[in-house]
Amino acid sequence: MSTEEKSLNFIEQIIEEDLKNGLSKDKLRFRFPPEPNGYLHVGHASAICLNFGLGLDYNAPVNLRFDDTNPSKEEQEYVDAIKRDVQWLGFQWDRECYASDYFQQLYDWAVLLIQKGKAYVDSQTSEDMAIQKGTPTQAGTHSPFRDRSVEENLDLFTRMKNGEFPKGTHVLRAKIDMASPNMLMRDPIIYRIMHEHHHRTGNDWCIYPMYDWAHGESDYLEQISHSLCTLEFLPHRELYDWFLDQIYDEKLVRPKQREFARRNLSHTIVSKRKLLQLVDEKHVSGWDDPRMSTISGMRRRGYPPMAIRNFANTIGIAKRTNLIDVSLLEFCVREELNKTTDRVMAVLNPVKLVITNYPENQEEWLDAENNPEAEVMTHRKVPFTKELYIEREDFKEEADKKFFRLTLGTEVRLKNAYIIKGERVVKDANGNITEIHCSYDADSKSGSGTEASMRKVKGTIHWVSTQHALQAEVRVYDRLFTHENPDGDKDIDFKTYINPNSLQVITGYVEPSLKEAKSGTAYQFQRLGYFCVDADSTSEKLVFNKTVGLRDTWAKIESKE
Repeated sequence: MSTEEKSLNFIEQIIEEDLKNGLSKDKLRFRFPPEPNGYLHVGHASAICLNFGLGLDYNAPVNLRFDDTNPSKEEQEYVDAIKRDVQWLGFQWDRECYASDYFQQLYDWAVLLIQKGKAYVDSQTSEDMAIQKGTPTQAGTHSPFRDRSVEENLDLFTRMKNGEFPKGTHVLRAKIDMASPNMLMRDPIIYRIMHEHHHRTGNDWCIYPMYDWAHGESDYLEQISHSLCTLEFLPHRELYDWFLDQIYDEKLVRPKQREFARRNLSHTIVSKRKLLQLVDEKHVSGWDDPRMSTISGMRRRGYPPMAIRNFANTIGIAKRTNLIDVSLLEFCVREELNKTTDRVMAVLNPVKLVITNYPENQEEWLDAENNPEAEVMTHRKVPFTKELYIEREDFKEEADKKFFRLTLGTEVRLKNAYIIKGERVVKDANGNITEIHCSYDADSKSGSGTEASMRKVKGTIHWVSTQHALQAEVRVYDRLFTHENPDGDKDIDFKTYINPNSLQVITGYVEPSLKEAKSGTAYQFQRLGYFCVDADSTSEKLVFNKTVGLRDTWAKIESKE
């Protein structure tokens, strides 16, 4: 990695220092270690980009390891979803690992701790243990079972493993220091009894290792050089190192835990527990609801993976937690989609436009560019007829000089087509406009090279032919939460801030080129925003999700409040 190419963040500085101090570059190995108890969210995306990004920068392998030590909350569904998300982001792991791969070795090491007098079986209730552990300002007291003999501890631990005791009757604890200022060092639990079916090991085990015991030892077994965690694991580092001290062989790489700050995203929730609550209580349609902060939700909404990677690189990593405005993520999405999506025409709030002097049965197929940003320009044909749909917002009977769209007596250009002039309107009994009648300049066809075609008018509007238009369901999304930091006030339920208008389902009309549009394909609906074909879409019923607008309208809304 060239230090001249970019300034190094503090994690990279740590790695560079370790390399200078004798760590061989071929010993570098990173990992991403999610627990398969839910779907990954935008916070995980940043951690994925950090670890796999380091792997790419240093040409070092990266493991995907599932921390599957709590079978009561973990499922194969989540394992599959996590693998799908990592690959969708464009990364590939070197080894697929599981903490459960190491259950026997972790158990054997726990037996070794007992034999060394550094672990014991505690038979207190959880309530008694909590009292006995003390407070941050008051030292704890020893468990009445702390001085059990090695033989008794080995016997009890073996029987725990064999399933002879019910849940909660015994735990295995490390014997460290009940007066430590770090509460995590006060004889932490290593194993607990759980009679639960494991998604990989079945019913082979009825005791399961705690995170702190499994995590560092798994890093060691996989020879991870740098174990990168979020800042809440900083107090765990002392325990991480203590556990490694008990088994470390100097001939092997000793993993180093280092911490970085979470980058929270405004107007979102990233707690898997709370995301599950939203799903279970039907506030959203599922883990992949496009309003969710999950990677699967962002994928379904139409966020491109490179935009998420660019967002992660833009915010970088830091030592302090802060709140990132979601508008930055949307900016990255907009920038990427602008480069990659075809431009098409769709009308979402239609009113009929009748060109009175256009031949009754005439039909033209006009040339239209797909993406002016593309390296190689491609074109398509769009049908033009006497009757069209335009956006209702693109017409006013009376308008001031700042309105550059269609009015009575003024001219606008129809995108890729002709210049038209508003003549009159047709209204229903309630005074609502049902039709706009206009005339067109037959010599003003776009690209025809005539003098009339090059005549300048102040506005250009999009349209679709009523005869050829395809009806589509369009799902328009707003922020799921009205509050910038819905999790910020611990005294208020975060669900209080759920936006009741976060989803609007409307019927729109799109040009016929979209008839065979495939699920996941993104488009720019000209003048409206970026939209993605939803998984619910079929050849009989098109369904689109609004991904993001062409501009950041949310900032304008907030500034008015």
